[in-house]
Amino acid sequence: MPLVHSTSLHWALPVILLVWISTPLSLVADVGQESPSVTLPFSIGERLTYDLSWTYVKAGTAVMTVEDSAPINGRQTFKLHTIARSSPTITKFYPVLNQVESFIDTERFLPLRMVFNRREGKRKNDFEYTFRHESRTVTAMKDGKVEELTIPADAQDAISCLYFARKSLPLVPGSALTLNVHHDKKNYKLEVRVEGLETIEGPWGKTPTARVLVIMPFQGIFLNEGNIRVWLTTDPRHLPVRMKAKVMIGSIVAELVNGFHSPDGRK
Repeated sequence: MPLVHSTSLHWALPVILLVWISTPLSLVADVGQESPSVTLPFSIGERLTYDLSWTYVKAGTAVMTVEDSAPINGRQTFKLHTIARSSPTITKFYPVLNQVESFIDTERFLPLRMVFNRREGKRKNDFEYTFRHESRTVTAMKDGKVEELTIPADAQDAISCLYFARKSLPLVPGSALTLNVHHDKKNYKLEVRVEGLETIEGPWGKTPTARVLVIMPFQGIFLNEGNIRVWLTTDPRHLPVRMKAKVMIGSIVAELVNGFHSPDGRK
């Protein structure tokens, strides 16, 4: 049975889903909208490492980073990079190595290009998406086959949606957010809801968090298909310290084990 699934978020860590440095990025919230820039809760240099466990057995690790990147068609970008791999024990009977790169328009916070290499057991797939938001189209290539598809004007990909929710969702009980997400040549509505506030404990110690329900209409990056709960810190970083999803047998939990300090040593 697959333990680590593809996009991916973010959310978060699909989710999925996620160490900030002192110089933040800025963005404009919507395509074509003249709105003031917004400071992001993450910046170039963020690196978050998660232990993935399946019913209390370590299933693998995942690392999510925010990196600088070259302009695309004259637009400034940054890169969201996620890699998830199975543990040595799981690899013996179901090896997983999934890598995703999403290139984001810095100003508009919209994906311009996404590359996804999926390696799960005997399955091998390579995806590449080129987004053209002005014409509401995407060029989707899967295993060498190319298609031109229609997307909503504000479509996120299965990695960028997690980061978009981090910067956009008010961490107040009852708050909700609906995102358009293009994934695997289909358009989906992704719903995110703040269920409540709670203090949880982990490798980072005790921290106040908001418990967020992500209603997933597709498979996540390293969590199986189905709804996901994400615990985001209520400080300005909105750091995803824990993610949990039920699977066919038991559940998978992603626990942040490295990245709760910023690169310059500040919390």
